[in-house]
Amino acid sequence: MNGSLVTGQKIAGRYVVENYLAEGGMQYVYIAYDEVTGQKIALKTPKNYSAEKRFHRSAIVSAKINHPNTAKTLDYVDENHKTYLIEEFIEGMDLKKGLLDRTNYLDPYLVAKIFRHLAKGVAAAHHVGVVHRDLKPSNIMITGGFNINSLKVTDFGIAKMAEDEINDAVEGGNASIAASATAVGALPYMAPEAINTPEAVGLPSDVWSVGAIILHLLYGDFPFGSGLRAVPNILNAKLSPQPSWIMEKSQFQPLAQDIISLAVSCLNLDPLKRPSCDELVIKCNDFCYTSTVRKEGFVKNIFYNSFGFINSVDGDVFFHNDSVYGQPLNINDTVIFSSYESGQAQAPRALPVIKLHSQQ
Repeated sequence: MNGSLVTGQKIAGRYVVENYLAEGGMQYVYIAYDEVTGQKIALKTPKNYSAEKRFHRSAIVSAKINHPNTAKTLDYVDENHKTYLIEEFIEGMDLKKGLLDRTNYLDPYLVAKIFRHLAKGVAAAHHVGVVHRDLKPSNIMITGGFNINSLKVTDFGIAKMAEDEINDAVEGGNASIAASATAVGALPYMAPEAINTPEAVGLPSDVWSVGAIILHLLYGDFPFGSGLRAVPNILNAKLSPQPSWIMEKSQFQPLAQDIISLAVSCLNLDPLKRPSCDELVIKCNDFCYTSTVRKEGFVKNIFYNSFGFINSVDGDVFFHNDSVYGQPLNINDTVIFSSYESGQAQAPRALPVIKLHSQQ
């Protein structure tokens, strides 16, 4: 077990620690069992005194939000001079570990789905005056893997603590930013005012972060670069060049263009000229995309460098390069795809198809 808790330890007479789950820059996270409700819960506790000072305030902030696209805060405990935040347990992974660690980019259909639900979750927070301040893929939880059965934004309260650490790092200059894991993780998605004038961070700052996350998912790279190299680009809203292959295939071009246009509108240097999250939700509702079940398979063969078959648990599925988003496929590549029956006893057809990283 990492952190200060051990398996079997009981908090507040009801929350029994089962095992360590993860940690961030500010907190340890454990899976625990609630003896009163009979449910698994996520139990969070601050890593250090600096974080602990703000933990109660963070619990109050996060408890204001109640929406299907946000993680619910269930309880707050102050016991034996230690504090604990109780959240619903999400049986899934964060967006980074669940998707981005397995592929370089996501096709427009998946990105449109993520965009819509992410905007809804952040809009719900904004309705009660809560600014997340630390939106990034690791703070977005999903279930169902590439099918994304549900998406929930988490750590609204913890993000308030992260803001203080980020502000301290920014005030300390580049060396302090580089030394702060919290600041480095947030930097690629951080709005320019969060770097220049942290006291001006508000609802539009979250909108900027949403736009940066969406472009990262679609492009397969940070839209302003990574690390400290991103800072001047963020401050000037200078986006990295759009990958040429995004618009090469007619299957993906219209939706990709709509997504990019909306995401780029979030990245206006003037916070007042960015859309609100409510406006993002309305525009995302106009996206036309399929949510057909995603399956995993491997490329069985390729003919004439243009088409072939994917082997999956349901048998062979035909694919054409025009239905592949991103880099061309090779034999034995692992892929994620949706398939559709073609009729007349022919093999189903795959659309879209994206390549996964090789499993080590």
